[in-house]
Amino acid sequence: MKTPAFDVLIRGGELIDGSRRPRYRADVGIRGTLIAALGDLSTATAQRVIDASGKIVAPGFIDAHSHDDQALLLQPQMPFKLSQGVTAVVTGNCGISAAPLHPDSPVPAPLNLLSDTATRFPTFQAYVEALRAAPPAVHVIPLVGHSTLRVVAMADLNRDANPDEIAQMQALLREALAAGAVGLSSGTYYPPAAAASTQELCRVAQPLAEYGALYVSHLRDEAAHSQLSIHESLQVGLRAGTGVVISHHKLQGASNWGNSALTLPQIEAAMRRQCLSLDCYPYHASSTILHLQEERLLGKIVIADSGPHPELQGQELGDIARRWQVSRAEASARLQPASAIYFNMDEADVQRILAFGPTMIGSDGVPSNERPHPRLWGTFPRVLGHYSRDLGLFPLETAVWKMTGLTAEVFGIDKRGVLAEGHYADLCVFDPQTVCDTATFDEPKQAAAGIDCVIVNGAIAYEQGVYQGSRTGTVLRRTLPAQASPGLQTLHNTPSSSR
Repeated sequence: MKTPAFDVLIRGGELIDGSRRPRYRADVGIRGTLIAALGDLSTATAQRVIDASGKIVAPGFIDAHSHDDQALLLQPQMPFKLSQGVTAVVTGNCGISAAPLHPDSPVPAPLNLLSDTATRFPTFQAYVEALRAAPPAVHVIPLVGHSTLRVVAMADLNRDANPDEIAQMQALLREALAAGAVGLSSGTYYPPAAAASTQELCRVAQPLAEYGALYVSHLRDEAAHSQLSIHESLQVGLRAGTGVVISHHKLQGASNWGNSALTLPQIEAAMRRQCLSLDCYPYHASSTILHLQEERLLGKIVIADSGPHPELQGQELGDIARRWQVSRAEASARLQPASAIYFNMDEADVQRILAFGPTMIGSDGVPSNERPHPRLWGTFPRVLGHYSRDLGLFPLETAVWKMTGLTAEVFGIDKRGVLAEGHYADLCVFDPQTVCDTATFDEPKQAAAGIDCVIVNGAIAYEQGVYQGSRTGTVLRRTLPAQASPGLQTLHNTPSSSR
């Protein structure tokens, strides 16, 4: 009996290969973990043939910004990512990572969003080894968090780090980078790192250049002082000699709506001077810990979960405060520990940032919440369906590139993100006419429509709404440090403020 030429053959589809080139008709032959052939394979045989007629065959999507650190171990099938075509996640964002944390280390908010009940990993290497020993269904591109390093190195988080503490954080960072972390993330917006100075960030980040690693920044302020905060992050990158990624770029608060017309030209100009990237999510509401400061509790805020008051999940903070006859800050204090969804952005800013040429796509989803933001389940189909197909914000080829080839380039991941012979077989087959997000703020745990098949490292992981049980995810290393701002060529010397 003739041996099949391929393990998997995807036949009859149109390829959008993740490079921004126009779609083209081709079959895909997979052998083992690799794409073995692209082209007319109509006479080839395979152990499994997938009919992709009328469908798009694309690289598996790469979530540029996730908080899946512990979920990869606790929920290794990763249904909320596979069901939307995601085959790799960048973890450890916003300064918080699952490792390193000692058994007796405190877990202040927002570190507790990753789950305080999971196994502790005293070294980053231990975390990586745990992922390799019990592989998840998707790949992992891990960052190490500055706030996490502070928790380990400092007894008092309400001040700047001293030289000895900085040296300890540098040593922890070097250990993490050697173990496979692709960079350092920070979240000075949050209490554990709010007292850290720019100088502290610059000094802690010094080892990054030795490894060609990235500095990934949740800005200190995403409201009135966004431009100053962008400048701070750029300075950290320059002084550390490394590339910078601005996380989930947004403008919070009605008084700051429209200011993306100022921040994007600032980012574009900086991209021409230093290696700089950014990501965003396709929603006008954010989600994080429930803040305690009155100035951060303005507007519509919906409780995602609350430790002492789980019955208030889904209710608005303002309604709770009025019912209790207390201020919003006092109501927030009574609800702690808690997380919430903040309806604090303008759709025009969201669209302007999404349409900005080099913007990657990240979900920023938090899988530990009882009532998650719908972005956890819907981010990528929402870009493909609502923003690309329905609103025409950009062509489908651009949408796919923003969540595949561009992201792989930014994070230096070789042979992924673009469909090519010899590259790894991470693919998503979807229907361009029906793909869409179905997760809503009222019903957030809903799988997307139009995602037909997801393949991870050559194994079919999700097909026609059914999880196949494969767990072929690996820990991906950064092997291609960027020499310039990825995606810069998409700007064509046109000022972003005029688009």
